[in-house]
Amino acid sequence: MIRLNAEAITARRGGRPLIEAISFAAEGGAFIALAGPNGAGKTTLLRTLAGLEAPAAGPATIDGADVLALAPAARARKLAYLPQAREVAWAMTAEAVVALGRFTFGSPQRLSGESRDAVERALAGADATAFRARTMPTLSGGEQARVHLARALCAETPVLLADEPTAALDPKHAQAIMRALRAKADAGGLVIAALHDLRLAQRFCTRMIVLDCGRIVADEAPEQALTGSILEQVFGVADH
Repeated sequence: MIRLNAEAITARRGGRPLIEAISFAAEGGAFIALAGPNGAGKTTLLRTLAGLEAPAAGPATIDGADVLALAPAARARKLAYLPQAREVAWAMTAEAVVALGRFTFGSPQRLSGESRDAVERALAGADATAFRARTMPTLSGGEQARVHLARALCAETPVLLADEPTAALDPKHAQAIMRALRAKADAGGLVIAALHDLRLAQRFCTRMIVLDCGRIVADEAPEQALTGSILEQVFGVADH
């Protein structure tokens, strides 16, 4: 089973700490919500776990290997990353964008039968099959978000890191995306997602890591992590 570790990770930008001494371990089968206010360090942590930013201290490891030491293709077979910004510069079809998730398996123009099956599963999982032939500029923001999630699912990596995967989605499709992510975890994958919708996190996630000012302030099952004091002190809302 896949195992991801954060080992006292610290990241800085311009000398300013963004995350400070973050440590946790996670294994396949978990769907972890990263929660916290804007600026808490959620995106920085995800990018560091993905090997997209080098920490000032402390490695992120997958099955004991430093993610930064892995060759790009090897890393891409271990984890998929879904960023907040998901622009497509060309008028590609939704299906072609999803197929990019198989880039480590060969050219998207000459997909194997296994990869074509992966594209079909990903489109269905993200509820994007209906607009597979449409070009990205013709899709709404929510539809584009579902296509990009399908691209991440299509890689069928053991780890999926997602930054606000339900942003711009209506309630119906936000729940559909959360069900797809939970299904990946239930099948043995490890999913870590930055989420602002705490109700969705409570409903679908198995664990919640709450960040505040770059540090972990809670790491529990969602119902234990979101205590009244955490809601008030971290999120500035009263629990009533």
